[in-house]
Amino acid sequence: MKLYLLLLILATAAALCARAQESPETTFSGFTLRPNNADIAIENAPEHPTLRITFHKGAEWPQVLFKPASPLDWSGVEALSFTLSNPGKRPVAFGFRIDDSLDADGYNHSRTANGSIAPGQTQTFAVRFGPDPMSLGMRGLPPIPGMVTLGVSGGNPFSFQHVVQFQLFLHSPDQNVTLALSSFKTLPLSTEDLKGVVDAYGQYAKADWPGKVHSDADLVRQRKEEEADLKAHPPLPDRDPYGGWARGPQLKATGYFRTEKYDGKWMLVTPSGHLFFSLGLDVVESNYPTFITGRESLFASLPDPNGPLGAFYGESGAYMGPLAGKRGKTFDFYRANLYRKYGPNYQTEWQQMALKRLPSWGFNTIGNWSDPIFYQNQHVPFVATGGVYGDFATVSSGSDYWGRMPDPFDPRFAAAADANMKNLAARVRNSPWCVGYFIDNELSWAGSGPDGDVGLALGALKEEASKSPAKRAFLHQLQEKYGDIARFNAAWHADVSSWQQLEAPYKASLPLTQEAHQDAERFVRAFADKYFQTIREALKRYDPNHLYLGCRFAWHSRAEVEEAAKYCDVVSFNIYAPRVDANQWGYLADLNRPCIIGEFHFGALDRGMWHPGLVSAPNQETRAQMFIDYVHSVLDNPAFVGCHWFQYVDEPLTGRTWDGENYNIGFVAQTDRPYRHMVAAARRVGAELYTYRFGASHAAAK
Repeated sequence: MKLYLLLLILATAAALCARAQESPETTFSGFTLRPNNADIAIENAPEHPTLRITFHKGAEWPQVLFKPASPLDWSGVEALSFTLSNPGKRPVAFGFRIDDSLDADGYNHSRTANGSIAPGQTQTFAVRFGPDPMSLGMRGLPPIPGMVTLGVSGGNPFSFQHVVQFQLFLHSPDQNVTLALSSFKTLPLSTEDLKGVVDAYGQYAKADWPGKVHSDADLVRQRKEEEADLKAHPPLPDRDPYGGWARGPQLKATGYFRTEKYDGKWMLVTPSGHLFFSLGLDVVESNYPTFITGRESLFASLPDPNGPLGAFYGESGAYMGPLAGKRGKTFDFYRANLYRKYGPNYQTEWQQMALKRLPSWGFNTIGNWSDPIFYQNQHVPFVATGGVYGDFATVSSGSDYWGRMPDPFDPRFAAAADANMKNLAARVRNSPWCVGYFIDNELSWAGSGPDGDVGLALGALKEEASKSPAKRAFLHQLQEKYGDIARFNAAWHADVSSWQQLEAPYKASLPLTQEAHQDAERFVRAFADKYFQTIREALKRYDPNHLYLGCRFAWHSRAEVEEAAKYCDVVSFNIYAPRVDANQWGYLADLNRPCIIGEFHFGALDRGMWHPGLVSAPNQETRAQMFIDYVHSVLDNPAFVGCHWFQYVDEPLTGRTWDGENYNIGFVAQTDRPYRHMVAAARRVGAELYTYRFGASHAAAK
């Protein structure tokens, strides 16, 4: 997942917001205000003056900038808090950014947080920017009491002794959005001792909440309660064996999942010929270790390595955090709790429970990143997870969160794709329960900042041509068009003496000229075309029957999406937002290709977790309502054929080993207790998938 990324994109793009349509400056709480594409009004209540902000419809990055008279010294500050009210009828996602320099770009010299607020709600938020939780190997620390605590991202350098401005901003609202802001406060560094903050079950030791586990007996009791609940909520009766709409129209049955546009809306079709909207859960697995090494004092009670729970110690490497590039000792609280709950045969019991839960909860798909053991199940459809791994050249797009982009012009990429697809297809190609294949994930298709949409072209130019097939392909394109290097120089406003000189690493001047940008976009399209064609040919070579579900776009431009639509049976996106905005994603209709959402989630901090994830909610009740609204917004878009929630289980309280994520994003807690509000929301949405999409009258059209 993601990302991580959402903050980066929001922060950097907001830094480029046009200065047009500025309103006159005014002051509020000692700060000079500079609204951009926003209207402001101050309500001077005696005790709590309020700033009412109306962000303009259609503006890409409407914002209000707060500037102090002189730079602020926040070196002893842990967070900045403010109260926000949403008088509207829809949830609002917002960003909050703090800069230490007027040269800040949203990442360098910046700290940025994202949050959301439910309709009709007033909530106090705290933007926590110190100390850095990743210094302890996790994304969030224990929340500040009484506030929704937002973690931040950003790059160095950054000085808390020289804060020059901060801003509240939105991204591309499809209607005028009004928020009311008040009560700015700085919060001093916390003196809370983190020693022993994690109990024996992997829970926050210094708080209590409904459903918290205090003993092994609680786990056993909760198991019995859930068994009764599942018995009382059997799978829906109007579904075919695959979860398709049995009472809906009967279409052509091919024995495998396929796509078809029905009544103007794209849909999946089950092997038995029924309409299917894929509502899935990602990461249905039981392996969730967290690091012990270097953080031993956080844990109040770790089991005896020689006892029955000793099997859940392990060792792992890390991509981010203090153990990046190293290995450390781990413990898996989730599997330990499964052992306590189900006994020595916990793995089989857990697998069977998952296969009972999903249909009972209204889900019909086991999503990406799940345990491959489910490839053999014949109860719930699944997607296969794959990627192209090997020794081949790569290219930077400028935003390489998970790494540089594979170079599809390298012949070794095609060889790796062939080998990877052959091995993956051998596992599922004969299964009617496989919906299709996600290949790769959140690749670095686009960068940030000026001309970030053609970041791959800019990155290719920075390579040495002798070592970069992508660079050679781009140079060939440019030479074919311009011939004479002087014509290239004129078009690009460059000063290159020869094509041979351009074979060395070259940094283009930004912003690109209009013609240079067109050249770069043409290359990016050729890059994407080569990538998707290579994978499709390899995949269909070994499995012509199952769907190619794309690469789950995160950073991307429209150019890559349009190229993907030429080769993917279904184009996939990971969309982290309160809902799928109809205006922003309306262009998908032009693709004339079905689309699917591979990841979305919301989290809250009212059940002992320390980070809400990429889209926050104030509590579990609102989190559940946001789930319903999000799925409805997907069903409203005729291009989408499904959406998958990330993920099945909460991440470990002290962070997953790979990158420290410790988000409340599960349908199940680390104690294996389902979140009842989320389950109720999923049951409601799952029951109405097809009647919401088409209307109940279609059920009679056999």
